[in-house]
Amino acid sequence: MTTRAVVLIGPMGAGKTSIGRKLAKTLGVRFFDTDIAIAREHGPIPEIFVHEGEPRFRELERAAVQEALGTDGIVALGGGAVLHPDTRADLARHPVVLLTVDAHTVAGRIRDTNRPLLQGADALAQWERVAAERSALYAQLADVTFDTSRGRIRDIVDRASAWVRTQWDTQNGDSAASRTEPQPGGMA
Repeated sequence: MTTRAVVLIGPMGAGKTSIGRKLAKTLGVRFFDTDIAIAREHGPIPEIFVHEGEPRFRELERAAVQEALGTDGIVALGGGAVLHPDTRADLARHPVVLLTVDAHTVAGRIRDTNRPLLQGADALAQWERVAAERSALYAQLADVTFDTSRGRIRDIVDRASAWVRTQWDTQNGDSAASRTEPQPGGMA
């Protein structure tokens, strides 16, 4: 069966890479992480930011997104990939999963981080600012939302895999027709 890539979006520290890997394994499909692809081809992302700047990183990120969306399976986008208007347009042709996380939970996940946008005296305050700036875009692009703040990763993966299977089963129609309504509280 030919399937469009299912795309994971969300803020830094939401678990796109760890959940994406497990989700792909559960579904028996390929996993593509744009940040990993960029680092593999161009070196560590913090180094790209330092030596070439964020605009150059965003160019590399856009190219990685284009490559990733040309595959099938599970794709994890870097948190800022949705800032590019062409990426937002491309996502309209794919099922999109938003992974969210609350500030209390992410605080432990980003401690001692080397993420370029979280450098400075207060990484959590930086995370909150960046997450707030992007939250409307994430919500606009998402077909379904899973919160990763609580519960076992396995349970999140199980719920997400059930949703993905439903999308792939109904994929012969228009992408917009397969969009699901969020359950109470905006979470599936």
